[in-house]
Amino acid sequence: MSKPNLHSPPAFPAVDQCTSIGREKETVVADMDGTLLIGRSSFPYFALIAFEVGGILRLLLLLLCSPLAGVLYYFISEPAGIQVLIFATFVGMKVSDIESVARAVLPKFYAGDLHPEAWRVFSSCGKRCVLTANPRIMVEAFLKDFLGADLVLGTEVHTYKGRATGLVSGGGVLVGESKAEALRKAFGETHPPEIGIGDRETDYPFMSLCKESYIVPAKPEVEAVSHDKLPKPIVFHDGRLVQKPSPLMALLTILWIPVGFLLACLRVAAGALLPMPLVYYAFWALGVRVYIKGNPPPPAKKSTGQSGVLFICSHRTLLDPIFLSAALGRPIPAVTYSLSRLSEFISPIKTVRLSRDRATDAAMIKKLLESGDLAICPEGTTCREPFLLRFSALFAELTDELVPVAMANRMSMFHGTTARGWKGMDPFYFFMNPSPAYEVNFLNKLPNKLTCGAGKSSHDVANYIQRIIAASLSYECTSFTRKDKYRALAGNDGTVVEKPKLDANKVMGC
Repeated sequence: MSKPNLHSPPAFPAVDQCTSIGREKETVVADMDGTLLIGRSSFPYFALIAFEVGGILRLLLLLLCSPLAGVLYYFISEPAGIQVLIFATFVGMKVSDIESVARAVLPKFYAGDLHPEAWRVFSSCGKRCVLTANPRIMVEAFLKDFLGADLVLGTEVHTYKGRATGLVSGGGVLVGESKAEALRKAFGETHPPEIGIGDRETDYPFMSLCKESYIVPAKPEVEAVSHDKLPKPIVFHDGRLVQKPSPLMALLTILWIPVGFLLACLRVAAGALLPMPLVYYAFWALGVRVYIKGNPPPPAKKSTGQSGVLFICSHRTLLDPIFLSAALGRPIPAVTYSLSRLSEFISPIKTVRLSRDRATDAAMIKKLLESGDLAICPEGTTCREPFLLRFSALFAELTDELVPVAMANRMSMFHGTTARGWKGMDPFYFFMNPSPAYEVNFLNKLPNKLTCGAGKSSHDVANYIQRIIAASLSYECTSFTRKDKYRALAGNDGTVVEKPKLDANKVMGC
């Protein structure tokens, strides 16, 4: 929620008048909404937690409660308005689920709203403290992991047996004098912080305790800190929502989901039931855009003993091999790692599971190539941001017939991937977007002189293909792996437990 200043201009100078040179040994204390962040409303972040943990019904509850919260906040009691948002969002949720969303989902949205002047001052100080009315459990992961905050003082949410009750504990909602009291307890009366930064009159009490105080003027037109200047790049993030859910966007999302799900079912059925040469045209008729670039190779001729081509694809969603097949007009089997039974059932192409045993996988891929073309995503998992993860080098040892394929997609409402949720819904969320798009760019087949057959090491081949795909997409190469992603987002290493094998003609894959 945001609240305008109703009185005369503040007595504190603007933050752009604060020098950031020689502050390495000083302490800064800053508010969050409207100060470190450009946006003065915390509703979108409550809405993200509501949707990611509680689903559409919890988001609807929060949206219905927001008018009451607004009336209380603006006209009666600021803490009471915030308490309504906290209760509607958190009541009954597992603390572990809240912490998971705070770690895996919120940083992407917070980082996209970082105030340049406030960050300039905040980052210049040796010790950094954030004092906010937001629940500490909601903001602490981002502030400490991405902004280097040493101390986070926020509203404490009451819990019982591992679940949030929706009530607040301790000193209540940190607003006005409550912020000043929290600051006194943290720093004492004799060692006040050097710099205090806020954006509204309810921040004045704690700002007055600091040796220097600065106000962040409300300027919505300020541009956030660019991604390349962020203190820590956001490589991995989770969550289904693409856009930050303002009240209007939250309402549109709620209204669209029933319609979008029916549309997604129709699109999935078209891809699964129609012959592959018709899928491309069916997708376009149903609002799914497929853009093809480059010159794809012709299918292998079994009569001449020609082995199949191995398509090396960048990995954006589990639908990559399907859109590759749609672009080629023929089904291309895919070797992948993990897939839900639902996704395997509706897949229009053969999917073969990698065992992660090098010898077993090598023998299987060689056998599949003898039967025709094959697709593989050597990153081992998806990445949403403009980065490519490390390419596994196994594929380079098995064939010299390598065609790199740069895959890119566009989604406006929902992400078609998840690390924390049920992967069976991934294709449905992708197709629930009003007009999703895929770009399939066939790069030149790898020259024989750059293959393992010409003496190159498999790692050199894998790294070269990673670089040329990254260059075609204007992405950045990284050495991150599947384990890095899942440790960051889900708290595990992404290992898939072995399950009983299904039909030998169509083994479960990803």
